Amino acid sequence: MIKRLVLCLLLLAPVSAVAQQQGSTVSNLLDSVGSRDEMKPLKTVVVARDGRVVAERGYRGHTPLESTNIKSASKSIMSALVGIAIGKGLLEGPDQKIAPILKADLPASPDSRLNDITIGNLLSMQAGLDRMSGANYGRWVSSRNWVRFALSQPFVDQPGGEMLYSTASTHLLSAILTKVGGKSTLALAREWLGPVEGFRIGTWERDPQGIYLGGNQMAMSARSLLAFGELYRNGGRAGDGKQVVPADWVAQSWQHRTNSRFSGDEYGYGWFTRQIGGEQVHFAWGYGGQMLYIVPSLDLTVVMISQESGPSARDGYRDSLHGLLADIIGTVRST
Repeated sequence: MIKRLVLCLLLLAPVSAVAQQQGSTVSNLLDSVGSRDEMKPLKTVVVARDGRVVAERGYRGHTPLESTNIKSASKSIMSALVGIAIGKGLLEGPDQKIAPILKADLPASPDSRLNDITIGNLLSMQAGLDRMSGANYGRWVSSRNWVRFALSQPFVDQPGGEMLYSTASTHLLSAILTKVGGKSTLALAREWLGPVEGFRIGTWERDPQGIYLGGNQMAMSARSLLAFGELYRNGGRAGDGKQVVPADWVAQSWQHRTNSRFSGDEYGYGWFTRQIGGEQVHFAWGYGGQMLYIVPSLDLTVVMISQESGPSARDGYRDSLHGLLADIIGTVRST
């Protein structure tokens, strides 16, 4: 009851003239976006400054409250769950080896390098195993046991080597969380992230063994994804001040560990980082253009949800979304 009262008082608190002006100028910017040909896949945008939604738009009949598949943006949520598990003592830390936890699904004659893969390697996409994304994704999810299939892939690099973006890596984390947590990953997410006001996961695909697909096929609304972004912008604290994700885990997640060979962006534990609009931006990115941007220097959190019409990087659409964020950043800075 007290928590709800505090939230209501915040919502009813007078908005400063500066905040009103920012909201108006950002709203005008978002109004102009819907008519751009290159932005036709865009469904919704939500912009929050210092915890307040200053502007939001739905295009072509879409709204920020509708549930949508956030695709690989869910990898950042998986990272948060791992950080919470470490904080609770269920996992030792990023340097913990995964083989003892997943020993039941190791190949009969395993490559000795499987013993070297760590929790951190999975989070930063540096496991060394062949990628189960892109061209290999279909045959992976068509297999009878996704965990076993992923662990049986050949090594194309050493653990800790180059970044090999693979949804199998985050799915192995989901399997690990299920084992050490004694509950499904969805149940853990709802329990551990429950204190975050507005956060909710809807439908979520599972593998043949019932393990929720770590890092893909997760349904959330733009507003719910914003609530998760606000959690990280606030150093892992919920709106009522409760520390949900350990603060040091937020910092570790954003630490540069490798680089995407496709975009050159920095990558940490489930988060990309790059300069946009002259500011350092941490972001979650899902297929088609499902984006969660956090700009700590401006207390800015932005969500952009798009149609799952195609790979956003190849056709330049992702760069258009980055450009829109740069415009939002410029507008916020100038008011």
